[in-house]
Amino acid sequence: MDGDPAVEPQLDGFSRILPLPYRVALIIVMGIWAWGLNLHYLSLIKIDVPSLIRYPSRSSPHHPTHHLSCYRIATFLTIPLFLSLFLFWTLTNGSPKDIAAWEILPNLYLLVLVVGFIVPLPFVSRNGRSRTLAILKRISIGGIAEAQDGKFGDILLADALTSYAKVLGDLFISLCMFFSSKHSSTGPPNRNCGGAFWVPFIISIPSLIRLRQCLTEYFRVQKANQRTGQISPTTGWGGVHLANALKYSTAFPVIILSALQRSPEPSKFGMSEATLFRLWLTAVFVNSGYSFYWDVTRDWDLHVFASKKERDNPDYPWGLRRHRWFHAKEFYYAAIFVDAMLRCTWSFKLSPHLDHFNDLEGGIFLMEALEVLRRWIWIFFRVECEWVRNHRGPSLDDNIMLGDMVNKYDEDD
Repeated sequence: MDGDPAVEPQLDGFSRILPLPYRVALIIVMGIWAWGLNLHYLSLIKIDVPSLIRYPSRSSPHHPTHHLSCYRIATFLTIPLFLSLFLFWTLTNGSPKDIAAWEILPNLYLLVLVVGFIVPLPFVSRNGRSRTLAILKRISIGGIAEAQDGKFGDILLADALTSYAKVLGDLFISLCMFFSSKHSSTGPPNRNCGGAFWVPFIISIPSLIRLRQCLTEYFRVQKANQRTGQISPTTGWGGVHLANALKYSTAFPVIILSALQRSPEPSKFGMSEATLFRLWLTAVFVNSGYSFYWDVTRDWDLHVFASKKERDNPDYPWGLRRHRWFHAKEFYYAAIFVDAMLRCTWSFKLSPHLDHFNDLEGGIFLMEALEVLRRWIWIFFRVECEWVRNHRGPSLDDNIMLGDMVNKYDEDD
């Protein structure tokens, strides 16, 4: 900071309660609790998630279950978070000057968060922690394992990162402001910290990771078909992976156009503000619609967008599929509705230019929390779908074609 809070932009009420570093930490911890709940419920209904993602099995029945280990990590990270928050509130009492002066507290917690993932803990499986770090290292550059080595786990984690795209951007902003001599990381978020390039680039990294994974899968299918000299009846020619790559590429226009709108002189790009906004809105619509379609049709194998004959099949409820692990059809319909609503919200959240207004900080945090909720729901049905595929096999009407470009039996990622 420059030492004089009076020259800083006014700190909004929400940021006085939850400064940006605490918001980042809270969203991450919420995600860990959500994953534990995923593991717990799916284990109760006899879906073995660790076997699907090739996660190390427990060597003894006396060892804690996977969801219990996840709960322990979440608890280990939650207790110091609330202690830090309580101390921060006590010391600052809502004073902007004191909030800026005590920025070390939330940043120390972020350090604890990192250490908690890296340093061996006595109550966390050593093999599990090593496996998780290895997966993070592999997918950080867009890598993806072979199916027998845990490809599905790589996909789940990389997809989860797309839900944390804006959180990663906020983490960069927080650290940038902390190491800046002109700003405090607990002050009004400076969305231009580090220049106009870095925040949009960091937001785009998760989509770049998934884009590269999809292209890698496509070339694997092509190489396998070349070795056999024919198109495989089980993997097709790989068109589904190209279609999936296209889905992730639709996030980039949203991010780029948002960055252009934040420019102090958008007219220098040869377009008026109104034109830029219309282009951005179109990009948001395409990204939201395509992502929702893919969630329902490919990730969950549901028939909502199929032909009338498939949707109205008397062998199963309207728009669903023959083989289902969740018995209540209402679960599927509720998930479709919630995913549709929150997909639209999250596409707007990809837009850095919305963060320009301090009075939106509370709404921004709410949207990030809702995206954790959407991803939590998505994982239940994505894992259920994968379990059904592995244990029943895809029936003729359980996979839906994307026009003529996707083979009906393409493996869906």
